[in-house]
Amino acid sequence: MFKHLKAVPGDPLLALIIAHRNDPNPKKIDLGVGVYKDNSGHTPILNSVKKAEAILLEQEDSKSYIGINGAPEFAPVVQTLLLGENSKIIADKRIFSAQTPGGTGALKVAADFIGANLSNPKIWVSDPTWGNHLPIFKSSGIEIAAYPYYDAETNGLRFDDMMATLKAEVKAGDAILLHACCHNPTGIDLKIEHWHALTELVLEKGLLPLVDAAYQGFGDGLDEDMAGLRYMAERVPSMLIANSFSKNFGIYRERCGGMSIIAETTEEASNAFSIVGMAIRANYSMPPAHGASVVYTIMQDKVLHAEWEAEVATMRDRINDLRHKLVESLAKSSCTKDFSFIKDQRGMFSYSGLTLEQVLRLRNEFSIYIADTGRMNIAGITDDNLEYLAQSIATVVG
Repeated sequence: MFKHLKAVPGDPLLALIIAHRNDPNPKKIDLGVGVYKDNSGHTPILNSVKKAEAILLEQEDSKSYIGINGAPEFAPVVQTLLLGENSKIIADKRIFSAQTPGGTGALKVAADFIGANLSNPKIWVSDPTWGNHLPIFKSSGIEIAAYPYYDAETNGLRFDDMMATLKAEVKAGDAILLHACCHNPTGIDLKIEHWHALTELVLEKGLLPLVDAAYQGFGDGLDEDMAGLRYMAERVPSMLIANSFSKNFGIYRERCGGMSIIAETTEEASNAFSIVGMAIRANYSMPPAHGASVVYTIMQDKVLHAEWEAEVATMRDRINDLRHKLVESLAKSSCTKDFSFIKDQRGMFSYSGLTLEQVLRLRNEFSIYIADTGRMNIAGITDDNLEYLAQSIATVVG
């Protein structure tokens, strides 16, 4: 039955992980894998998470299913984090949320909803975007088109080109994917004035925004990072939001996320959400419970909540501090390229501007593992490897 099948290329980032793991060089650095690391290069469990798990170990009395949409108490946590304490959308019951297996599960459910319910479904994504966005949308039968985003010349945002393309080519009923903050892979975020202009475009053209909020709290703050999303959500009739708790709670392997749907009325939101439930049932039936239980336990306990917010701030400050340190180290080196733009990027990732040839030299000559696109995980830098990284980059750049 399988003799006709041909092997397909594996995920290049997963291949990087394996190559780094097998590299005997004691100076090797992994800047490929997209997880937060502390100054020792370890991905820690947050103290607030450990305490919540201790509470669950003591109090949990069943491992039964939790339902298609997850635990009912989890949805308000998702909604308040995304939209804020005083959201009129929440008060008017225009948002419904389901617990999903990570942000990826949320995106797949959103994609299936779009693919099954929009006429001639088409989605516009940034160029570039997270690598897994494309196969997720393709698997749901959605046509994909790209809008300009990254400017390789300035290492900045091509917003004027982005708007010109969208104004000229989008059609009513199209979906548009936007990154709420900490754009993956570039680290270049939309400013609030950009969200204002995009909101007008969505209203004018009759588009459905799908916002990917995977890194809330890793840019400028838990509320600050959602400012653009909240502005748009308050003004457009419909929106889908996929969010992840992997990064800001550090519970990557627990696979915890949320898929939210906003509509003009409670009835419309409820009707649409019932269809979301069908997509969930056909995909994975019911979500895992542990990660969501951890998140809920932390969020409803004032002491744990405060500790968690402090831990998120610590992770965010470390990443932003590393950006400044890397720029300073590169400036002091013999490097001929100006890398000051790295300070202005947000989140774990940076489009470094390094060419494929330079990336391969870093990998082969210095055991520094960066994605072929030049995207590096800033959180993989430590005090011990910073100077080695800067000198190596200076060597390959010239």
